[in-house]
Amino acid sequence: MSQQFADKTSHVVRFAGDSGDGVQLQGLQFTIASALAGHDLATLPDFPAEIRAPAGTRYGVSAFQIQFGGERITTPGDAPDVLLAFNPAALAVNLPHLTPGALIIVDESAFTAQRLKRAALAANPLEDGSLDAYQVCRIDIAHLTLEAVKPFGLGAKDSARCKNFWTLGLVLWMFDQPRHASAHWIQAKFANNEAVRNANLAALNAGHAYGEIAELQHILAQHPIPEAPLASVEYRTVAGAEALALGLVAAGELADLEILFCSYPITPASALLHHLSGLDEAGVATFQAEDEIAAIGAAIGASYAGKLGVTSSSGPGIALKTEALGLAVAVELPLVVVNSQRAGPSTGMPTKTEQSDLYQAVYGRNADTPLAVLAAHSPADCFETAIEAVRIALRHMTPVILLTDGYIANASELWPIPNIDDFAPIANHKPTAATSRSIWQRDPATLARLWATPGDPRHLHRVSGLERDIETGHISYDAANHQAMTDLRTAKVAKVADHLPDQGIDQGILGGLAVVAWGSTYGAVRQAVKEALREGLTVAHIHLRHLNPLPPNLAELLAGFGAVLVPELNNGQLATLLRDRLLLNPAQLNKVSGQPLKVAEIKAAIAEQAPPRLQEAAHG
Repeated sequence: MSQQFADKTSHVVRFAGDSGDGVQLQGLQFTIASALAGHDLATLPDFPAEIRAPAGTRYGVSAFQIQFGGERITTPGDAPDVLLAFNPAALAVNLPHLTPGALIIVDESAFTAQRLKRAALAANPLEDGSLDAYQVCRIDIAHLTLEAVKPFGLGAKDSARCKNFWTLGLVLWMFDQPRHASAHWIQAKFANNEAVRNANLAALNAGHAYGEIAELQHILAQHPIPEAPLASVEYRTVAGAEALALGLVAAGELADLEILFCSYPITPASALLHHLSGLDEAGVATFQAEDEIAAIGAAIGASYAGKLGVTSSSGPGIALKTEALGLAVAVELPLVVVNSQRAGPSTGMPTKTEQSDLYQAVYGRNADTPLAVLAAHSPADCFETAIEAVRIALRHMTPVILLTDGYIANASELWPIPNIDDFAPIANHKPTAATSRSIWQRDPATLARLWATPGDPRHLHRVSGLERDIETGHISYDAANHQAMTDLRTAKVAKVADHLPDQGIDQGILGGLAVVAWGSTYGAVRQAVKEALREGLTVAHIHLRHLNPLPPNLAELLAGFGAVLVPELNNGQLATLLRDRLLLNPAQLNKVSGQPLKVAEIKAAIAEQAPPRLQEAAHG
């Protein structure tokens, strides 16, 4: 192992193999071990859309990347230091991600003529010199796994399935990570199958033991990593979908409301339904509808009845919900709509990430139908963003769209577990015994109507998608009234800005280049700006949570910079929004490959735009 590798305080490891090789489980177990070792981390699960592509083909390669270490980690890393490839296809697909000097660990027994052909390789990369720029560790993983589990009498197929734990043991040894969490998981998972349980435990331990022997080869060396300088609070690993589910539960507690979550399965939004379906004891009911339209219709019905309706989908499903979303705006009911964005258009690349639904969220409805739009910036940030979305929906009696994406939904990071008492209660507009205003009289601070529900004889009313009289709520086709109602709906969403905090600078220096971003680009932008500042450039990072309306001080803040750069995983949608609302003409960095932005890509764009620092004026 090179000295350059050994001197690092953080590392990027990528596991890769067929969809059936247990790569995602392997990555998850390594993530837990890294967290228990006191390391900060960020992960990137990267799997195919096919349920099971032909074994050994490039289409079926599943990967899991993690960056972990003894420093603040905000991205899964630009390039792996270590690639563990179970077969030729996994090597071929992931080799372009590596830089010279990286360590490649391969199962050499998988590089047969037949498997090379399946991976569309004309020659064996282990023999043709194409890996000369890398450190290559060839291990007969399949054979060593079979030998380790032989005493437990499993068949050949079940024995081969243990190789993910054999290699997990090896990599845990490499970085001096604890095994006990993985061992406990195996014991719990296979408690009713003694042979499988013992075989996987034996494989885990055998891989770990092999690392100690392989150190004699001077290519595999153990490299302990220092603990990260984390605050003295309790942490746990959390994926975006799980943090979002917990945030919705917390919001229900803060608002003292029951939540009805209505959804239809779609990748990558389905994970939110999976997490919420087990939280009924926390005041959350879930309903899996027959289609997207039924799901949002049920959520609107829940809000009409006095619960908080929540629905979720990805871009194609949000398109199907559009008419009903307009209904929720028209009848002025609180509703939270979560959009876990994915690569498109149409069904696109369901398991790949993108930020290309911002136009849809802000503009994508018939007529003038404004609503509030927020975006979470990381897996852990989904918790607070969910609470904020519910707060806005209830404060203004309006639907709110919360944007995440495939990367945020599936990725994990360390999360300092918050104290729910640190969050302010969430008020609503349900009438009380002391309420004297009529249902269509509005709160001047929010323009919200009363949230009267069926069964209250004091506030009988009807709602529909037809235009209604601004005073009485009766159906109206009057031209002046429609103008007034259109203006009211616009003003209501504009009022959201009156309650937003001022936009701040995440880090950086005033006067030079402002890198304005949103959503899941946060980690890469933060790291790129941090490194650019170290290199003497005048640059700052501004990350937006509120996208419609924009923070009220944003125009003034950006006026203090000489230039603006907008990096995003689309063809320029936030850049368009800034031109539309603030008359800016920002530089753009756009990527639509289905993969997150890399730190190096953002740094290169910053270097082209940011002036050198003239004086020390650190801000944020």
